[in-house]
Amino acid sequence: MSHPENATEFLKDQAKAKWHDETLWFVRDKRDRISKTIPEWEQLRELASQIKDNVLANLGSYLEDFERNAQKNGIIVHWAEDGEEHNRIVLEILQKQNCKAIVKSKSILTEECHLNPYLEKYGIEVVDTDLGERIVQFLNQPPSHIVLPAIHLKKGEISELFHEKLHTEKGNEDPTYLTQAARIHLREKFLGAKVAITGVNFGIAETGEFVVCTNEGNADMGVHLADVHIACMGIEKILPRRKDLGVFLRLLARSATGQPVTNYNSHFRSPSPGKEIHIILVDNGRTAQLAREKFKNSLKCIRCGACMNTCPIYRRSGGFSYGSTVPGPIGSILSPGLDMKKYSTLPFASTLCGSCSDVCPVKINIHEQLYEWRQEITKTHGEFGKGLSMKLASGIFNSPLAYKISGSLMRSALKALPDSLIYHPLNTWGKSRNLPETPKETFQQWYQKNRS
Repeated sequence: MSHPENATEFLKDQAKAKWHDETLWFVRDKRDRISKTIPEWEQLRELASQIKDNVLANLGSYLEDFERNAQKNGIIVHWAEDGEEHNRIVLEILQKQNCKAIVKSKSILTEECHLNPYLEKYGIEVVDTDLGERIVQFLNQPPSHIVLPAIHLKKGEISELFHEKLHTEKGNEDPTYLTQAARIHLREKFLGAKVAITGVNFGIAETGEFVVCTNEGNADMGVHLADVHIACMGIEKILPRRKDLGVFLRLLARSATGQPVTNYNSHFRSPSPGKEIHIILVDNGRTAQLAREKFKNSLKCIRCGACMNTCPIYRRSGGFSYGSTVPGPIGSILSPGLDMKKYSTLPFASTLCGSCSDVCPVKINIHEQLYEWRQEITKTHGEFGKGLSMKLASGIFNSPLAYKISGSLMRSALKALPDSLIYHPLNTWGKSRNLPETPKETFQQWYQKNRS
């Protein structure tokens, strides 16, 4: 998996790449404007960060509290060490219910565990009910963004897709018309499902309840009509107390989409009579990340996507270029922890500008962790080409004479050499950039002439 190669593929369509960049910046701008309407915004971020610090320091005890209180409420609690065990637990519940079709709301964790293809292998139909997720499911694609799963598609492409899959009017790109067609299509799936699956945004240790946040109400529609609700939760999603929830709900939607609050914040505490609620608590590398002192803060993430919306690399290279369930800056920290070799290029897909850290609602030091991963990856796998060039540059910068001579030679060479030699295949920097015009004199020469 190579981020540079995948990004090059995305950038072949320059017009679409530009549109993608501008669309995500529009969302980032909404986040800025609405956050400025909250005088205590920075205090909320600091408080959320401290709450998460407390969670990570006491994760085991909070999980035990959550399990005990959830079981008191009548919720069936399962534990999964990894994605494979998570999928096996889901399958066992479905087989016990003799269920052949399920509806599923947006869940990054189930994407992480590759639940859909696993269940389909056993003949179970999985219908993603979030509109963006359903769109990419029709295309047999993963989401390209954790909040805006189909952000890489324009409405004309969706119109063509719906004409093929839902038999809508060809060429009709009206969003209201297309959404209504999807609504009619999904309503039939909701009514026929015995089991509904959701993700979890927050689990409350104090009460044993959990909270699911959506903008479409699809999670509620699914679980209220189904006999069995399966909730899939990463173990880091715990909050200590119910009153802590107010801090995070104020931060989540504003950071994600620039809206005051998510449209539906649904609390699940106990099953209705005759129904079942199962919750699966999943590790899948989280305790390993917790043990990494430099990277454990990444587990504070509340999956708002703000770091993606602001990142100049993500905006210009698209979510698929990362090859991971969680793309963008935060994904570039989480993914190497799962497989350093496979995701070795991701921490380098950053300018280290710090904009991701600036917008993070829980104050994760994202750009610093990306820098740390670069050090770890270079130590483990090495970078011969970059290492050699850095040593050469270090030698030149350490010697004023070498710096002066090499600068003079390079200026002369750039004026004389043809573009075919300057922009050769080894000059990856020059693939999409032109070197500036060579100055007539150096700064040192200018200074000596003008210092009086």
